[in-house]
Amino acid sequence: MTSANYQIRIMTVEDHPVFREGLEILISSQRDMTLVSQTPDAEAAVNEYRRLRPDVVLMDQRLPGMSGIDALITIKAQFSDARIMMLTSSQGDIEIQRALRAGAAAYVLKSTSKDELLQSIRAVYRGRKYIPDDVAGAVAEHWGQVDLTRREIEVLSWVRDGHKNKHIADRLGISETTINFHIKNIVDKLQANDRTHAVTLAVRRGLLTM
Repeated sequence: MTSANYQIRIMTVEDHPVFREGLEILISSQRDMTLVSQTPDAEAAVNEYRRLRPDVVLMDQRLPGMSGIDALITIKAQFSDARIMMLTSSQGDIEIQRALRAGAAAYVLKSTSKDELLQSIRAVYRGRKYIPDDVAGAVAEHWGQVDLTRREIEVLSWVRDGHKNKHIADRLGISETTINFHIKNIVDKLQANDRTHAVTLAVRRGLLTM
């Protein structure tokens, strides 16, 4: 617990009003916490952090405009001691790894219990990392696997949208043979059965959205 004379100063970055209000109610119910700012987007969060220097930030990963991870990187570049928790519904291991590599102090799912969320805030305030078992498991399952390149993700997004290889080649201005090569690499890297299975796995891991 914090000392009796101090409250953990918390900033939330969340664009969904209902969830934002829920965080406000939860934080306000705790004697050792106080909500100093609520912002609906990442750009505002960067400015508010500079102005207020809160102890802990609860950052939604998917925000309008700049993403939560982009805001995390921007803030950490200026304030290396910033304690930022990613609070998200995404269990994709790629997004988790990106957040942790960018310096997130915690990666907590929005489905977590109130008690665990409060526990994680207090842990992060004390300078500890907080990675729940289910999140750590998602990362460990695919640890060491080769990431897709930007071009491979682009090709796979066209596959997701139902386009044939020739059409993808025409749109990207490259040969159909090159597209076939990219898709083979994608299937191999994701350990998929075929291109359709590759799309399913990519969505599950957070490489693509549906």
